[in-house]
Amino acid sequence: PVLVSSFQPGSKSDKACKAMSPTTAPSPSPTNGKLQCLSRFLVYAGTYYHVNNITSCISDLSPCKEPPKSPTVVEIPQTVKDYIQQSKTHMSQKCLDMEAGLQLTTHYVDVSVSQREIVRAGKNTNRCLDKELIITGDIDRQKSSVGQSQVRVFLYLNGKRYNLLFGNAGMGKTTLIKKLCLDWSKDLIPQFDFVFLLDGKQLNLTEPVHSLQTLLLNQSSFAPPCTDPEGVYAQILSAPKRVLVVFDGFDELRDYEMLLQTQEKELVAALQKDSKAQAFTVKQLFSGILQRVLLPGCTLLLATRPRGTANQLLRRADSFLEVCGFTPENVETYVSQYFSDTELRASALDLLKSCSYLKLLCWNPALCHLVCTVLEHGKGSEALPRTLTALCHEVLSLKLEKDTNSSQGGELLSQLSSLAWEGIKSNSTTVPRGRGVSHKVREFGLRTGLLLSQSLTTRTTFQTESVGGGGGGDNSGMEKVQDEESKSKEGKTFDVDEDSLLLWANPFLQRGKGRRKPQREELELTQRFAVGLLFHNRTELKRLHSCSDIIFRDMVPSKQALVMKHLEGLSFGDLSSAQILEVCNYVYEASFTHKDSGTDAGGKVLDHLAAHLPEFVTFRGVPLNPPDVFTVQSILSKAGAEGRGFRLDLEDSGIKICGLKSLVGLSNINTYRACIADVITLWEELETDAEEALLQGAVSKFKIHPLKATQVCHIEHLEKLVSIHTLSVLAEGVPAVKELYKLEFELGPENGPLALPKLWDLLPGLHNLQHLDLENSKIGDKGAEKLANALVSLHSLEILNLSENCIGDQGLKKLAVVLKDLPKLHCLSLYSNVISDEGAESLAAVLPHMASLTELDVKYNKMTDVGAQSLGASLKNCEKVKTLRMWNQCIPYGVFERLQQQDSRILWH
Repeated sequence: PVLVSSFQPGSKSDKACKAMSPTTAPSPSPTNGKLQCLSRFLVYAGTYYHVNNITSCISDLSPCKEPPKSPTVVEIPQTVKDYIQQSKTHMSQKCLDMEAGLQLTTHYVDVSVSQREIVRAGKNTNRCLDKELIITGDIDRQKSSVGQSQVRVFLYLNGKRYNLLFGNAGMGKTTLIKKLCLDWSKDLIPQFDFVFLLDGKQLNLTEPVHSLQTLLLNQSSFAPPCTDPEGVYAQILSAPKRVLVVFDGFDELRDYEMLLQTQEKELVAALQKDSKAQAFTVKQLFSGILQRVLLPGCTLLLATRPRGTANQLLRRADSFLEVCGFTPENVETYVSQYFSDTELRASALDLLKSCSYLKLLCWNPALCHLVCTVLEHGKGSEALPRTLTALCHEVLSLKLEKDTNSSQGGELLSQLSSLAWEGIKSNSTTVPRGRGVSHKVREFGLRTGLLLSQSLTTRTTFQTESVGGGGGGDNSGMEKVQDEESKSKEGKTFDVDEDSLLLWANPFLQRGKGRRKPQREELELTQRFAVGLLFHNRTELKRLHSCSDIIFRDMVPSKQALVMKHLEGLSFGDLSSAQILEVCNYVYEASFTHKDSGTDAGGKVLDHLAAHLPEFVTFRGVPLNPPDVFTVQSILSKAGAEGRGFRLDLEDSGIKICGLKSLVGLSNINTYRACIADVITLWEELETDAEEALLQGAVSKFKIHPLKATQVCHIEHLEKLVSIHTLSVLAEGVPAVKELYKLEFELGPENGPLALPKLWDLLPGLHNLQHLDLENSKIGDKGAEKLANALVSLHSLEILNLSENCIGDQGLKKLAVVLKDLPKLHCLSLYSNVISDEGAESLAAVLPHMASLTELDVKYNKMTDVGAQSLGASLKNCEKVKTLRMWNQCIPYGVFERLQQQDSRILWH
């Protein structure tokens, strides 16, 4: 990991339907994608280590069909042209650095950047992006890839002015941004004359002494000295559409949300009147740009993690991208570039192949860099770390071994640990200016790379190239505790404050049963490391401790016992999917421990979880990355050795096909659910590889009942599953399709019509379907005719919901002919359509022939007393019907009341 340099960012028929429908169906909004760069906080029992600008990775994008439409070029003065060229030259030099000793030009690895979609339905005013983002399957994620190079990202952004770039810690957001800047400096992104990179850490500059001009020309990252600031600034204001402003260094969405709060009218007026006045804070200027008060026509690219509330951003943004992480091929490329020596490279790749979990951790580019750091020291496969805690501990130890200038390493490390833990609790990556840090601690932290110094001061001259940061380090700089392996700081925290440690060493103690809100990433990592450290090799830990042997000997077993006690007290059935995954990760970290005094405390924790994990394990809505899958697999496998079987729900988890294969292949998995497209691809791969036994199991265990379709792709996947006949094992049909008894079509009035044609095609294949819910899908009369044709094959149908679908008289006539021939149909809802007297009479004519019907709902249609009386008369010949709901305002009250008196089965509601 490398130190942060100055200004480096962190990271009614049919007519009625058409009247209500948009003229064109909106395309799904691409969803948020963030890129990777820096492994954010890998926390070690107290100190978190900010892995800076780590692995480069970025986009594999499908080529754009049309070239980008560059904004109209305004005549640019020569002095401004000179500045633009100077900016490109300066940027090409300053944004090359990645991790220590690595550069973009030699060590950059392209990774996939995908579009993300969000669910815009709902009235929640405090939306959580975690819940709004649609988690797609592996195949769909590959299809939504933006392109094949980082330049394609900007081609994709063409015309999209408000863009979010998402990625968790270590996924390479900052690296991607730097690569994009580098490409701009090489004239590969011609639609922009100016690119400005603003760092979120500048929000710590709270004095009202800034202007938009100084913010862009003096304080943006990679900005060179400017000899004609007035002319350059005038050009920026005259052609804002040719300006790209990138925001980086914001750890969470709420940092942006804070900047999107409505500003005072006086402030807005002042910003619009004279943005050159040096009378604003950085926060006010950032807010002005994000709220389109300043530079309203510019393109924005905002990088952040996808956790937290994002109501304001969801309303404003029109593009969402996300970094997808390293593929196995990317990992091999990165390792090969990291090791220039052929023998070392071959040895490293062999070692990596021998440790499955370590290899899977490399999915995160930041962790891939840490893995390479460990591999570089050439230890045998037996000595390789087997957990995330052990990996970070190993890297920390290597760092400390290089520090030969201090004989007080343990004590200094403990003090840094305390500093980092305070940052975790306060959600801050910086050391407050008023926080006293001794000279020894500061120097130790800077030497080892655990503490970083970053200058945020403004350049005071435009005429000569001044050193960024100027002034004294303590006054103008901001120190950051890195956090990757500072875990070993565990020692200090134990010694200094046992009660404080207990709150987070036992990660489950901090949350109640009902907690559903995802906790901050760095806090989850801290808790994970703390548990892992409690069960880590004591001999290794003692080398990093400042406490006495007696305290250490007595303290660790007592903490282990508390973790075990709390685990035993958990009601696993009450835990959410995210909490189940957290527990699995914590226990996995603890399970790879060395036996001390003949005991295996970590093994006991694993045994308990394996014995008490719920029989039905669902990770629906929780992203499962490759290391998570390995963790879950190891625990399920352990439970299988004890004779336990499980049902798995992996839908909406984003699990990769290789991970799906590893879980489905477990002999103790009785049934599973997953993205249909991914499952079909898995089946095809297994058949190609002649893995017949695994294929048989994968087909027979797969379930889709009940199926709730909320996206167009769900219907597309189902259509493929219904029609698949290519596999020999499916000669007698797909078991999952035969066992599908309930289908809910919940795409809504906007997306529903997009998928209805495919639905009409696949429905005849669902021979055993019993419950079909098509509410609020804007079927219309034409759709009702298509549905009638499909219903002919559904002899098992018992419940049919056609509420709120703009079905009129003509559509109902078509349906009525088929409905009377459905022998098992007992519940029919035509609530809130546009059926008038003609349609009601058609339904009344077939009602006596619907032998199984017990419930009929035609409320809130357009029928008058004529239609109501027709249905009432027909009801007399239907002994099995228990309820008929048909009230609407077109039926006179007296008529309806008289019908009720004649037959009590007629109801208002």
